[in-house]
Amino acid sequence: MKSLAVGIDLGGTNIKGGLVRRDGSVIVKKSVKTEVQKGTGPEPVVGRIAGLVADLIAEGGVDKSELVGVCVGSPGPLDSRRGIVYETPNLDWKDVPLSDMLAPLVDMPVFVENDANVAAFGEQWAGAAKDSVCTIMLTLGTGVGGGIVINGELWRGVNDVGAELGHMIIDYAGRLCGCGAHGCIEAYASASALARRMKEQVEAGSASSLRDAILAGEDVDAKRIYDAAVDGDRLSREMIEETGRLLGIAIVSYVNIFNPDCVVLHGGLVNAGDMLFEPLLAEVNERCFESSLRVLRVLPSALKGDAGIVGAAGLAFQRAEDIA
Repeated sequence: MKSLAVGIDLGGTNIKGGLVRRDGSVIVKKSVKTEVQKGTGPEPVVGRIAGLVADLIAEGGVDKSELVGVCVGSPGPLDSRRGIVYETPNLDWKDVPLSDMLAPLVDMPVFVENDANVAAFGEQWAGAAKDSVCTIMLTLGTGVGGGIVINGELWRGVNDVGAELGHMIIDYAGRLCGCGAHGCIEAYASASALARRMKEQVEAGSASSLRDAILAGEDVDAKRIYDAAVDGDRLSREMIEETGRLLGIAIVSYVNIFNPDCVVLHGGLVNAGDMLFEPLLAEVNERCFESSLRVLRVLPSALKGDAGIVGAAGLAFQRAEDIA
């Protein structure tokens, strides 16, 4: 039985990769710039992925014959069965047959999965939710991504559009989301939404140690807001706590629908710790059925920045065996 796989986490800025064992441990990992250039097509980026795979194999000191294949976690929407990425604005891709393009360059099987799905699979396979029966994962970044793993299998939906958990609507007449709908949790509780809400409060006259920076047009992101909260800025703390409450309300709906035993939160915003988790858990504990709470754990990611590469590698093992 082949003992290794390569997991690739494809982003608009960086391509991260890892050479991973069957127990989920990472032998070597590396990151390269994606270097997207509009109008050049997908070939340059696919070539960089192939180069990264070759570097990982060389630096790991292993033979290609030991690998089951490569799995790429890509932004979507996509067709995981055929390995086609339908559209990803950050890469300027449309209807790209990623598996067919990459496989001859790396000379091994190539699988493609949604990037949030692979991170969820990684946490269930080898991270915070290891061995859970039903895992729901939220990724808190520019948007709010999601993944669901049930009995060790990803829930992709009928045509790979499932688990868009960031578009759970918590206020039908609420904020406009990037998807075009109103009131999605992504419009309130992503890292970028936190920064927008903070800016709105300051512009409306609220006091904050970040006021001058915001009014001067500086990039005040979620980390900077957290740092200000730690330093005693009341508004920053209130904004993070409100984010936690809003996430908690969304999680209650996921729990009521899926009855999971584990919910994992992933992304830099999770570093806010108790400031985020205490109000989140208060909402969950108040609003969920008591029977659901008996089995439920709500945890920060254990794999953190490696969740994508570990999960992609885990899915390479799983999918290679499915077709063997």
